[in-house]
Amino acid sequence: MANIKPFRGLRYNPELFCDLSEVVTLPYDRIHEAEQAAYYEVSPYSFVRIIQGKSTPADNDKNNVYTRARAYMETWLAENVLIRDPVPVLYVLEQTFTTPDNDVKYVRRGLTAALNLTYFDEGEVLPHERTLQGPKEDRLNLTRATETSWGHIFMLYPDEEAEINALLQPFLDSHMPAIVSDRVIEPDVEQAFWVVNDPDVVAAVVEAMKGKGPLIIADGHHRYETALGYRDEMREKADAAPDAAFNYVLATFVSMSDPGLVVLPTHRLIHSYTRMDSQALLGALEPYFTVVSLPDRDALAAALAEAAPDRPRFGFYDGTYTLLTLKSLAVMADLLPDRDPSFRKLDVTVLHELIIEHVMGLSKESVSRHENLTYLRDPTPGYAAVDSGEANFLFLLNPTQMAHIRDCTAAGERMPQKSTDFYPKIVGGLVALPLSGVMGD
Repeated sequence: MANIKPFRGLRYNPELFCDLSEVVTLPYDRIHEAEQAAYYEVSPYSFVRIIQGKSTPADNDKNNVYTRARAYMETWLAENVLIRDPVPVLYVLEQTFTTPDNDVKYVRRGLTAALNLTYFDEGEVLPHERTLQGPKEDRLNLTRATETSWGHIFMLYPDEEAEINALLQPFLDSHMPAIVSDRVIEPDVEQAFWVVNDPDVVAAVVEAMKGKGPLIIADGHHRYETALGYRDEMREKADAAPDAAFNYVLATFVSMSDPGLVVLPTHRLIHSYTRMDSQALLGALEPYFTVVSLPDRDALAAALAEAAPDRPRFGFYDGTYTLLTLKSLAVMADLLPDRDPSFRKLDVTVLHELIIEHVMGLSKESVSRHENLTYLRDPTPGYAAVDSGEANFLFLLNPTQMAHIRDCTAAGERMPQKSTDFYPKIVGGLVALPLSGVMGD
């Protein structure tokens, strides 16, 4: 059951920003030092100043990235840079894009609303990946300082009949988007954003979403667990109304059947590894994998795409091209007898548990510290790193299938980190959910 509500969103004033391309950003966990610096240069009102502000050596308990985020919020509200919608509404984000590896055009639609928070063991919201403590502490500090849910939870919901999109379509057809941005946040992604303020449409969508569940978190596991922590913290301070805003989190919902729902693979580049060279590794893998040499990168990509659902296969590059196809999943049952079969047949599970840990001898702890491992969405820098001698070899993966994600989540399994890369990301800065007061205020 998806218990959602419309809300009075906090967003950039459309009279001052008819196109938000200069102020919106990627999600905070995709903003590294280079992106942060670029966003700072583009606009003094960039959303990055709130969600991923610059720290200074002089930071202390009273002046830091979190207190400055609140100061930006309060100043921008006073200057009318940020406004709140006058009545509770829903929002729609439509993203038109091509993926980095082909020229196929996709359109993905997301519904943005306030989602009532529930614990994972209640079965209404299910995670699919593990989380780390550090990012949760960071996001909790920001939430405490600003009393606002800034980052979207990218949530998947079942809707094979496309009921929600059908309810929204007449409104979208008859209204211009609030903003259309053709300036790239991620390459070749156009953003269109609607404010759905028709009360009949809002009521119909809210009611229809009650039958959509369970929900699966695609992106935003850390943000969701942070929101739960903040909610519980606030409940301890005083008796709270059922509709207290801190009982909710900002979420954007995409149907699992949306034709624009794309998952990209995340490849693994191995560096600073000295236990065995590539030829010794291939020899050690032969008991488990069919090892086939291929002539070039295109042939490797084509062979990867032909993988059978129960026969994980990987590309391997060490200056030459090799295809590795698992002979049998029986070895995974021997390695992981206590894990669900849906987890054991994941490509990322086979790669990490069988190849990286069992055969190569790298520990889970070293992998989590990225001591010998770099994650890559685009494999091209990985090929270059191997060619230059900066890395040992590159493992190429297929994207995780949506059916595998559903199976793992239903079985209560958490997938390894970097198992999925939903593309594109939900833009930061379109709208935020204030957490003080009650819903509707």
